[in-house]
Amino acid sequence: MSLMSERGLVEITDPEFDRPVFRQPGFDGILTAKEMDEKISAWLKNTREAKGISRADLARLLGLSVSVYGRSERGSEARMSIPRLIHLCEIMGFIPLDIIFDTAPHLWGKTPEEAEDRKTLTKIVESLPHDTIRDLIRLMKRMTPGEPSADTVVTTNSESR
Repeated sequence: MSLMSERGLVEITDPEFDRPVFRQPGFDGILTAKEMDEKISAWLKNTREAKGISRADLARLLGLSVSVYGRSERGSEARMSIPRLIHLCEIMGFIPLDIIFDTAPHLWGKTPEEAEDRKTLTKIVESLPHDTIRDLIRLMKRMTPGEPSADTVVTTNSESR
């Protein structure tokens, strides 16, 4: 089976690229790169405003001028780099899943409901204490066919002393 059929990729033409690209359709079709940029920009602005952070303060924390950061929120900036995304996560307290999910929820499930459930589960796990996470890993390994038994969960150095 080819990678294209295995991943459900289809060839598309996107004005942002000189050549055809292969994409996986989302729940509402395939967004162009520009449409994805617009969704990311709107998410950034809405999240910043919801957290009560001014554009000027966020720009300063990112080491940018207000006008340069403003282009990010208007979608007129060049693509966001991964280091910039990490920096935004540190400052605004979100995880990359949050911004990516809003743009491409189909990466988390075959249906919108499944994707939303996976996101919800991730957010719940994110808030659990570490001991509870370790217990949950052991339980899930027992419940998952083909996974090593719970007894083979790797322990940390402090636990194995």
